Amino acid sequence: MSHSRQFYIDGTWVDPVGDRTLDVINPATEETCATIAMGTAADVDRAVAAAKSAFDSWSASTREERLTLLERIAAIYKRRAPEMAQAISDEMGAPLDFALESQAYTGTAHLEAIIEALREFPLEEHVGTALITHEPVGVAALITPWNWPMNQIASKVGPAIAAGCTMVLKPSEIAPLSGLLFAEIMHEAGTPPGVFNLVNGDGPGVGEALSAHPDVAVVSFTGSTRAGTAVARASAASVKRVLQELGGKSPNIVLRDADLRDAVSRGVKSCLGNSGQSCNAPTRMFVPRESLQDAMAIAGEVAASVVVGDPRQPGSTLGPVVSEVQFDKIQGLIQAGIDEGATLVCGGTGRPEGLTRGYYVKPTIFGNVTNTMTIAREEIFGPVLAILPYDTEEEAIAAANDTPYGLAAYIQSGDINHARALARKLRAGNVKINETGWSARVPFGGYKQSGNGREGGKWGLIDFLEVKAILGYDPS
Repeated sequence: MSHSRQFYIDGTWVDPVGDRTLDVINPATEETCATIAMGTAADVDRAVAAAKSAFDSWSASTREERLTLLERIAAIYKRRAPEMAQAISDEMGAPLDFALESQAYTGTAHLEAIIEALREFPLEEHVGTALITHEPVGVAALITPWNWPMNQIASKVGPAIAAGCTMVLKPSEIAPLSGLLFAEIMHEAGTPPGVFNLVNGDGPGVGEALSAHPDVAVVSFTGSTRAGTAVARASAASVKRVLQELGGKSPNIVLRDADLRDAVSRGVKSCLGNSGQSCNAPTRMFVPRESLQDAMAIAGEVAASVVVGDPRQPGSTLGPVVSEVQFDKIQGLIQAGIDEGATLVCGGTGRPEGLTRGYYVKPTIFGNVTNTMTIAREEIFGPVLAILPYDTEEEAIAAANDTPYGLAAYIQSGDINHARALARKLRAGNVKINETGWSARVPFGGYKQSGNGREGGKWGLIDFLEVKAILGYDPS
């Protein structure tokens, strides 16, 4: 990638202030696929200054001007989607088909959703003697993760553009290639200088500087709960708005009125997708106690059908996890499940048979799990499912909610009204019934330690807007 050792600031590619670099490792091969520049606080200062300078003019842009820019970005993004898929596959290991049809596609979906939301959103409305206006918050710092890079970049950049904010994006240093390509798309679309800026780097070098910067008005962060608390602390001194989408340990309740084979099969596939590297993955499956043995057998069959292999090879449905650090963490948690007495249905520690290089993890299913075990409490972020038995629905709901997280939850049922009633009892920001399809138009975000704020559609737009009441109008 031609700009990998540069940053995008004030409408042009610039050299970094310092000379620190980082190799980007392809997790399928364990080899370097690119080398990026690593930013410092001085690079952040340059980027924030460019965004601050551009804010006055961009914040005064019309709805039509913002829509025109977003439509250009979306059109170019669609055209370059195959490039984007390749970049994502190289940097985080997604199989190519999945990288194109799921990973890259989410960027298109979020851009289209924010265009629709901006067309319809009431930026001004009269209430009594007041005019209520929605105005851009200011300079936005956007800090995104490696697991769904385009999902998170598009779901932050799109709303920030639509709201009239200017921004500095810090992609994950583990998977930065897609972010660099996105910057090329923003440039090709004719984004005004300073409206969009990109600085690569790590949390201590760039993320903390962005979070603490006095000229940044809002930080939108997606990542671990641990890192989210660090962002909040760094942001606190300037009382800026902090939007966080953090960790999850999502429950999947299979009710007695569900088709067990169908429900368990879909649940396993959803958990293992993206090599288990999704914050909303349904990693705790609750099944009726009398169905536990059957559920474990079905889950084992489904896991055995997964093809773990080189992302570049046709037919591979599960690639590696993103890094050696992540691989080692997952191995430790699988071993903890074994040591604490859970039943290992399939998988386990080590690489799958025949794979000696790359950060590949065996699809692993545990049964007879209790909600106090480590594998039921900690976010594993790998292809590992815990199956827990329950006796009553009340017990299942209580156990599902017994977690510090509250990002997503799932219910499988043959009675839609029954499922809808139980969905209201789950303490999560997103509840999917019978694996209903994903939509970029609905709000996504969590309760409790899964964060605050919402992304998707008009809710993503609202988080980048201030509300002002101007009193002195004729009564409406």
